[in-house]
Amino acid sequence: MTGEAMLAESTYKTLEDEIHGDVLRPGNEGYDEARKVWNAMIDKHPAVITCCAGTADVITSVNVAREHDLPIGVKGNGHNVAGNAVCDDGLTIDLSGMTAVRVDPTARTAWVEPGATLADVDHETQAFGLATPLGFVSETGIAGLALGGGFGYLSRTYGMTVDNLRSVDIVTADGELLHASEDEHPDLFWAVRGGGGNFGIVTSFEFDLHEVGPGVLAGLIIHRAADAQAVVRQWRDYVADIPDELTVWVVVLTAPPAPFIPETSHGEPVVAVLPIYAGDPDDGWSLVEPLLEFGDPLGDNVAVRSYAKWQQFFDAANASGARNYWKSLNFTEFTDEMIDTALEYGLSRPTDDTKYAMAHMGGAMSRVPVDATAYPHRDTEFLVNVQVRWDDQEQDGECVEWASESYDALVEYSTDGTYMNFISEETGREGFAYRENYDRLVEVKTEYDPENVFRLNQNVTPMT
Repeated sequence: MTGEAMLAESTYKTLEDEIHGDVLRPGNEGYDEARKVWNAMIDKHPAVITCCAGTADVITSVNVAREHDLPIGVKGNGHNVAGNAVCDDGLTIDLSGMTAVRVDPTARTAWVEPGATLADVDHETQAFGLATPLGFVSETGIAGLALGGGFGYLSRTYGMTVDNLRSVDIVTADGELLHASEDEHPDLFWAVRGGGGNFGIVTSFEFDLHEVGPGVLAGLIIHRAADAQAVVRQWRDYVADIPDELTVWVVVLTAPPAPFIPETSHGEPVVAVLPIYAGDPDDGWSLVEPLLEFGDPLGDNVAVRSYAKWQQFFDAANASGARNYWKSLNFTEFTDEMIDTALEYGLSRPTDDTKYAMAHMGGAMSRVPVDATAYPHRDTEFLVNVQVRWDDQEQDGECVEWASESYDALVEYSTDGTYMNFISEETGREGFAYRENYDRLVEVKTEYDPENVFRLNQNVTPMT
């Protein structure tokens, strides 16, 4: 049955009368653009899309969807790789027009609407030399990032995104707007910090801010693929004893045509070491020096640069419109055997656009009790994310199979968890996403969404 057949004309009329923003159905101008998301593998056709202008539009949308038992997709910016923002024959609640960010530089807080991107947040907070830990592609939406946990270049220093969340305004399944914090609806506030979109639609986030930048020491150190094992081992040993202000990741990728990389290496597989120091850049140089001096790098662009610009450094390589499939695993250690296995796949990527990323976690993230928020992966010291990216639909099978094989090769060494925002499958990985916090999440879900209205996610199933 098509989405058009599922909804009566009177229902569309109700939405058009009561929604301040646009209401789009198949055939309308703007519909096809609104149903697109970042991952081109996702091609779904909602029965209707409500382009919300504010909280009242969200409430109306939720009430209509509940009354007609319509699946709900919630689109912040549609950047999640699983594509849960849109759904076939349901209602997509599009929040991408709600982008306001308001900063209180004295209290060091920011109020952020759910359609804002990381770039929107950084633009406003960096005007005051402030920031909160976010991700590493600035076009990512704040809502999905924060609800799934959220980590980035500042997380070793200041914790996960959810660790810096002070409160939310959230529309629940019954269409009620609640304010949740440590003091109001604390069980709901606990659940949204890592439990995803299971409990409602957040229309406002309140974040703590910290002094960051505007200049930070950051960049890439590029090594030959032939030196990969030595470079990754050195990185593993080096990060065992670094301060929280320093974050260093490693990525196997195809060398871009950057001026600091010899032209003869452009288009070749390389290993990039990515340091960023969140403190005084003058203090960072001595810490980063061992990385700069190790081996025989092809080149580097490590420099003091704008924090906001560094947050956008990889945007072009992660632009919307390509096909994407990700696999991710968490680890408490990274042994030589694990490194060899990881590089076996990292150096045999199926496409030039595929990246094999190895992130060092720990620091402030690891010092939060596992039951303090719904996000449970506080024991993660290393994270591997396989980001397979391609354009030709005929490569789908090959690319997905390669990602699955690379995952299977390392899973025995991993913890029993994975970062929810890096899961390509629409659902079915709840045990890995929520681990020991799942049972408590079920209790909160049962209280606030007993009919599972919000089910297009890594779903927490309410008790029946």
